[in-house]
Amino acid sequence: MSYLEAIILGLAQGLSEFLPISSSGHLALLQYFFGVDAEQVLPFAVLLHLGTLVSVFIVYWKDIVDLVKELGAVFKDLFTGKGLRVNANPTRRLGFMIIVATIPTAIIGLLGNDMFAAMYLSLVAIGTGLLITGTILFIAEKMGRNNKSVKEMKFRNALFVGVMQGVAICPGISRSGSTLFGGLISGLNKEFAVKFAFLISIPSIMGSVIVEAPDAFHAGMDAALIGPVAAGVIVSALSGLFAIKAMIKLVSNKRLIGFSIYTWLLGAVVIAYAAIAG
Repeated sequence: MSYLEAIILGLAQGLSEFLPISSSGHLALLQYFFGVDAEQVLPFAVLLHLGTLVSVFIVYWKDIVDLVKELGAVFKDLFTGKGLRVNANPTRRLGFMIIVATIPTAIIGLLGNDMFAAMYLSLVAIGTGLLITGTILFIAEKMGRNNKSVKEMKFRNALFVGVMQGVAICPGISRSGSTLFGGLISGLNKEFAVKFAFLISIPSIMGSVIVEAPDAFHAGMDAALIGPVAAGVIVSALSGLFAIKAMIKLVSNKRLIGFSIYTWLLGAVVIAYAAIAG
């Protein structure tokens, strides 16, 4: 893998992880057309995920610190016999909503691991996923006014968003797009729907890294790849930072139709190519 390939892959991961165009689909397509061996690139893919995780921590640093502090307060309440006190304050309620949303994502990921792995090898599956992404983005943009904040959000809403995040493990289906769709369908206001979508990406990305890391680094990494990998991870983090900020503005201004058109066109092209090639 060359520096150029690593940088392109890092750029694709960073932008498509948070813009609603599917990072998994784009990485799978780039690996296919670059002719990169999936086994060789697995450690790199794991590190790229960590790069995008850095982006979330930078943008939502204050929220994350508040959530960690509140977790300590939860343990204190438990040890002093006060119980969980889920509704003690908005930060604590948000933390529990994130936990609830993570549960269905983890279950779907663990139970469907082999199926999802097989889909990554199918151009038709990737193209179909991109078409689905375009459709849910189109629906999300047409949603009316939503006004739920974390105070009005129900646990069933968090579960639904978590299910949508789990569905997005399919290559071609955007995680940010599907979770945003789930939030808006559940009645969350746009600003909170985006924030919640990005915050629940933290345990999701960390979980995938933990699951994939043992196999990815079992055979070690070729010393010649260290430079390209480092460059790709840096580009992933920087482009992810840009993508998060751009997504916040785009959702607020209801400008998702462009992503719908892009994913529809790309999905159609991929399926057509698969039919012609074979």
